[in-house]
Amino acid sequence: MGGNPKLKVRLDKIRENASRVVNLCKGAGIEAGGVTKGMCGNVSVARAMLEGGCAFLGDSRLKNIAILKREGLQTTFMLLRLPMASEMTDVVSYVDVSLISMPETIKLLDDACMALGLNHDVIVMVDVGDLREGIWPVSAEIEEMARALKASRKVRCIGVGTNVGCFGGVLPSSANLGHLLEVGHELERSLGYELRVYSGGGTSSLALVEDNTMPSGINQLRIGEAILLGSDITGKRLISHLHQDTLRLVAEVIEVRRKPSVPIGTIGADAFGNVPQFNDRGMRLRAILAIGRQDVRPEGITPLDRGVYVLGASSDHLIVDVEEMDHKLTVGDTLEFEVNYGAMLAAATSPYVEVVMEER
Repeated sequence: MGGNPKLKVRLDKIRENASRVVNLCKGAGIEAGGVTKGMCGNVSVARAMLEGGCAFLGDSRLKNIAILKREGLQTTFMLLRLPMASEMTDVVSYVDVSLISMPETIKLLDDACMALGLNHDVIVMVDVGDLREGIWPVSAEIEEMARALKASRKVRCIGVGTNVGCFGGVLPSSANLGHLLEVGHELERSLGYELRVYSGGGTSSLALVEDNTMPSGINQLRIGEAILLGSDITGKRLISHLHQDTLRLVAEVIEVRRKPSVPIGTIGADAFGNVPQFNDRGMRLRAILAIGRQDVRPEGITPLDRGVYVLGASSDHLIVDVEEMDHKLTVGDTLEFEVNYGAMLAAATSPYVEVVMEER
């Protein structure tokens, strides 16, 4: 059906971003993979990442990886979220490399591999301070993982990895990635063989590559945001050598009226349990767009038109101030917005937003 909000995707710019990231990393001896989860495993976006030179694809959702494989994409697939016990058979069927942090997971993966006659590679995740997934970097936990790996028949550890920034906001540094190297070397001694992958995080770790402070030995990064948006939200920066105008959100105007800028009546909580705050700016021209919090994170969108200001949103309506626009807005017009990572993630996942591919 027509009229849905649209997320316009410039595939040529995503492809070029991927190429620039791959070449930057290659110059530092680092393999770069493309992370597709921000675009809900979109096949066209995944293909553009591979055409840009990404060495593998990673996604947090097994369903996305299964779709990409069924579409015939030829590459190594990495499951970025720790696998669930309830999905082990599908994990070893569709995924080449899993990120793991629990000895129990290794046993479950190994049993699934034995049942299917398959082998499976894993990367042991190490928590270097962000407090999301990973073993704590102490000898007892490293030894426990080594024992589980040595007992497995079909699961082989190919490396260690870490995640920073996504939960605790911790920035990658030579010091905390140095801890990853130390854990990897200790795990190598316990396993009796060398690990070929030292996976040092994602987009936020690119800053270390750019300023030549990435510790020697880190040889893999998993990149999503930089390729998709040309930004690094953890580092609070736009990446100057990448395109930022890769995605545009388009929504249709369904009401334009002049109204007070402060609601009238006793203020309670909104539909999401928050108590809204308003500045009294008198009577203002406001527009309502046919998109809401069910589709996008309104805090993460920026209007492209001058004089448009996002006021807030309910589940299905986005309210904007258009008093200062230099042209008249009417029902049926559309407004466009830049999106940050959180807004992109929501819009790409919403079944009510149409994803439109563009090439120039």
